[in-house]
Amino acid sequence: MSHEFSLTSIPDLNGRYDIYGAVHKGLRKAGCDLLGRLGTADFQNAEETGFLIDDLRNYLMLAASHVNHEDEHIHMALADKGVSTVTLDEQHDDHRTAFRELEELIAAWEKARPLHKPACGRKLYLAFAAYIADDLAHMHEEETVTGPLLWRNFTYNEILGIEMRIIASLPPEKSMAFMRIMVPAINPVERAALLGAMKKDAPPAIFQAVIDFAVRPGLSASDFAQLADALRLAA
Repeated sequence: MSHEFSLTSIPDLNGRYDIYGAVHKGLRKAGCDLLGRLGTADFQNAEETGFLIDDLRNYLMLAASHVNHEDEHIHMALADKGVSTVTLDEQHDDHRTAFRELEELIAAWEKARPLHKPACGRKLYLAFAAYIADDLAHMHEEETVTGPLLWRNFTYNEILGIEMRIIASLPPEKSMAFMRIMVPAINPVERAALLGAMKKDAPPAIFQAVIDFAVRPGLSASDFAQLADALRLAA
């Protein structure tokens, strides 16, 4: 797959809205964590590896959802402005092919006899590594090439509105799953800003559920204490 970006041409935000930042950080961290776990997995131990496979499937589900969100909301908004997203659309199609092929490799490991499971696991590990490598390049292109296209064609509030429409389209369980991967991946200032906005706008019960089930379990005690202090939460 070809990519259109330069490593030395990375635009500054300069106060502009970063629609890709938090979710891409979450996908990068979660994907790289999984890659490390796949590299150290004992694929002959079906019970232990089963938990890892569940996490991998969950990650691929979120990645596929993210691709669809970008197609339906970001790419369509750009198309309405006459901006071509052909290259990104082709990359997303390649992602969808990768999701199908990775699921086939997962199923092959599940069906394999014990003696053959390590070989199937190695194929899955290498295939996922190749996917992650390509996805990292793809996300970089979106943040350094597509991001500026959004800034040139939409105001800060219009880009925020696109993101709000994506969030509104998510069922609660998927929204919580995205929060679980994003919160540990962003820095303390970004974390406080994200959750501070949620505390202000979301119903208290929903905000507390996010804290209890997505935020607290994913942070160290010190990171949570810092966040609690910033948001004036009960530690």
